[in-house]
This record gives sequence, structure tokens and C-alpha cells, in this order.
Amino acid sequence: MRARGAFQFSRMLRIVSWNINGIRSPLQGLVCQEPSNSAAMAMGRILQELDADIVCLQETKVTRDVLTEPLAIVEGYNSYFSFSRSRGGYSGVATFCKDSATPVAAEEGLSGLFATQNGDVGCYGNMDEFTQEELRALDSEGRALLTQHKIRTWEGKEKTLTLINVYCPHADPGKPERLTFKLRFYRLLQIRAEALLVAGSHVIILGDLNTAHRPIDHCDAGNLDCFEEDPGRKWMDGLLGNPGCQAGSHVGPFIDSYRCFHPQQERAFTCWSVVSGARYLNYGTRLDYVLGDRTLVIDNFQTSFLLPEVMGSDHCPIGAILNVSCVPAKQCPPLCTRFLPEFAGTQLKILRFLVPLEQGPVLEQSVLQFSDQTQVQKRQNKVRVCTSRPRPSQAGPRRSQKNLTSYFQPSSSRPKTSDLKLPNLPLVGTLVTPKTPEEEAMTKVVEEQAKASDTKDEKEGQSSFWKSVLGGPSPMPLCRGHREPCVMRTVKKPGPNLGRHFYMCARPRGPPSDPSSRCSFFLWSRPS
Repeated sequence: MRARGAFQFSRMLRIVSWNINGIRSPLQGLVCQEPSNSAAMAMGRILQELDADIVCLQETKVTRDVLTEPLAIVEGYNSYFSFSRSRGGYSGVATFCKDSATPVAAEEGLSGLFATQNGDVGCYGNMDEFTQEELRALDSEGRALLTQHKIRTWEGKEKTLTLINVYCPHADPGKPERLTFKLRFYRLLQIRAEALLVAGSHVIILGDLNTAHRPIDHCDAGNLDCFEEDPGRKWMDGLLGNPGCQAGSHVGPFIDSYRCFHPQQERAFTCWSVVSGARYLNYGTRLDYVLGDRTLVIDNFQTSFLLPEVMGSDHCPIGAILNVSCVPAKQCPPLCTRFLPEFAGTQLKILRFLVPLEQGPVLEQSVLQFSDQTQVQKRQNKVRVCTSRPRPSQAGPRRSQKNLTSYFQPSSSRPKTSDLKLPNLPLVGTLVTPKTPEEEAMTKVVEEQAKASDTKDEKEGQSSFWKSVLGGPSPMPLCRGHREPCVMRTVKKPGPNLGRHFYMCARPRGPPSDPSSRCSFFLWSRPS
């Protein structure tokens, strides 16, 4: 029994989730480091660095019309995308599975409205509380993607595992309707996950849930009003059981896998503010989770981890390792990107593009015939253009426009100056006293000095003029906490101060008790 378990231990399933904040953003850095690399090689390198059997990405920010083959099709993987249908460059999730972990089914969305009835996951539960319009709106932002896999436990039992890759909405304080949207999305997610559990499948919900569950998951929970009363946290309270994996006290059917293995780990954050540089001092929140059903976490989870050292986004990757092996499907589900019409044609074998030898003369003859026709057509077009131009004799008595130089020619009625012979008469003023060489040298020096003085005065005048017009930026004020130059920011929040500039401490944001973090200095910039 142990020997078999040890054998299966080397074939464990590694799952990674990452809010990539634009699937093309991390690729830019890789391509710049290796200019010879293509986007396909860069995407393959990211997957190789994450070293997972299944990689779930959130906030891809691509729509189907801009998705390129190098991003969608990577050698050794099969990928699945869910796109935002409401906005471009917004939301979106994607799942990359190694060929050794090919799913048996894949589906876009939670409601089933985008299901094709061929290779879908199914098991939707009772959604009568939602209208069709509401379900379509919840799934139109490309926030959920399901893949279903066959797994084998170390005892040799085959089971079904469904991964729900989600990017939950963010509740903007200035838009109360988005909070309602977020809570309705949570409710739909819970209904679908519980329906899959009832159908006998193990379920993992992973991705960016956009809620810091406990005060330990937030850098500044003490300064937030009614932290525990947040509706998103209340929803997670009902979804999750006891993070200590103890029976009896849990409420929900799912467990936060990271808190199961690291219940007291502080400052375990997955998201940081880029503007404030908070990642430098690890001043962030934990918004990304791997939630597994209770039985799966207790029996099959080996560990759950964070990867804060991986850069490229305002989030860091997270993941989990399960002591199960994946049984790959023989064929990818229809949702796989390699079956999309825009990519299916590029997957043909190279032999399909080669012409058999017996067709060579026919092809060559047709090419030569087409070339001759093209040359004849070009000559005919050239003849038409030439014959359509009016000749000078056909232009009529119409006067042509004179050249500008014709106005500077001498009149034909007057005799040319070159033909007149003037007598050599002495010029007036030529009878002057010749200067000595010393006087000529002195005069030349005086003229050069006067010319240099005029040039210098002219340059100084121009310089003073441009300095008065372009005064340049004023020096930055010093913050009171560190006596260091501040940084200028602009108010982007709608309101009376929208667009105003202000100064603040340039250091990264961190705990108030840390003297190396940003101080509280603030100063409005005076309008110029």
C-alpha cells in the first residue's frame, strides 16, 4: 500500500492560479529580454516557470477578435478561454492544461446559457431565482470557466474533479450597482458548485475572489469600518468551513486550502497596489484562493502555497498540490482553442500545403498564363492613360501659367545691358586717401568685436525669452517625515477635485509602524 502510494506521489497533480492583469503584459518583458523569442515561446516559458499541470489565469483582458494563435495554442498544452462580451480589453479567464491533464469536458460561464450541449460540464442546479437577462449579464463579462477532469487516487480509484476558474467582480464604492452584481455572481457561483458536488464530482473553486476573508488577510483591516459586516465576507463565511479542517464546527461545504495548511500565517498577501509601491514592503491583501470541497482537501491535498516572488502583475500566483494523478481524455473538448475556426486552419500538416509532382507542369503553365495576362492588362492600361492625356496641340488657345522666373527676365523691347558698351569713367568716391596696413587691421578687429558683441546680445536675449516662457518644473517639496523630495500625483476619482495635482511622500506604502514606509505628508499643488 505504501509502495503504491509512493509511486503515485511522484505523479501528483499541481494546480496554479494567477490573476495575470493582462495576458500580454508579462509576455512583453520576456520578449524584450529575448528579442528572438516569439509570443508562443514567451507564453510557453511562463507556463514552464509556473511548472503546473493546470494553470488558471484571470483578467486576461483579451477578446476573441484580438486573441492570437501564439497566445492561444502552446505546444504541449490545450487551452480554453472565456471572453468578455460586453467590453473590450476587460476581464476574461483562461485555463491551460498539459496534454497529460486534458479535460473530458469544458464549459464557459456558470449559467449554461453559453453551453453547446457537446462536451459541456452540466449540473446547473436550481437557478429559478435569476431571470434570463440577469444570467446572461452575469456570464457576459467572461468571468468563469469550467474544466472537468478524470483523476486517479493513490488507492487506484477513478473520480471526477471539476475546476471552476473564476474572476469575481470588484465592488466599486462609487457604483452601488456593482456591489449587487458581485453578490449575485457569488450566489450563482455557489449554486453551480454545490450542484456539481451533489452530482458526485469533486470541486475546486480557484482564482481571484476579490474579497479578503479574514482580518489576517488584509494589511489594514483595523482601520476599515465594519470589516466583518462586509457582504462579500459574509458570503464567504457561508461558503467555507472551518479552516482548521476540524469536523463539527464548519458551516459551508468548501475549505480555504491555504488557511488549512497555514492557519496563522500573517502577511500572506496575493495583491498589492502598484501605484503606491506597496509590494516592496508587502502591504497588501489576500484576494486569491484555492477552495476545495471538504473531502478532497482532507484526503488529497498535500499543500497549498503562494508564489510572491513571481512578478509581472499586481497579483502573485497561488496554487495547490494534490496526491492524485490525472487521467487525460483521448480528445480535447470542443471548447478548446485549437478548434476555433480562426486557428483550425493553421493546424493542418505541412504536407497539405505541398503540391504533388504530377501537378507541377499544370501549375507552372497556369502561373505563366496568369503572368502573361497581367502583363497585357498592364500595357492596355498604360495605353489608355497615355491616350487620355490632351496633347499640347489639342489644348486650344488657352494661356498657360507663366513661370516665376519669367518675371525677372529683361524686357525684349529694351536693349540688353550686356550689349551696351559703357565708357570707362572714374567712379565717384574712389578718390580717397589710402589706409595704412595698421589702420586696416585695427578697423577689421573693431568690426569683428562689434559683430561678436551683437551675436552674444542676441543669444542672451533669446535665452532669457525662452526661460521666461518655459520656466521648467518647480522643485518638489520635501515631505515632513523623511525630508525627501515628494512625488506628484493626480486625482482620478470623480468629484470636485478631479484632475487636481498634489504632492505626497515618494516612499512605498507600508505599515504605519514601519519608519521606512510612506509618511502621511500631503500638499495640494498650486495651479500654474
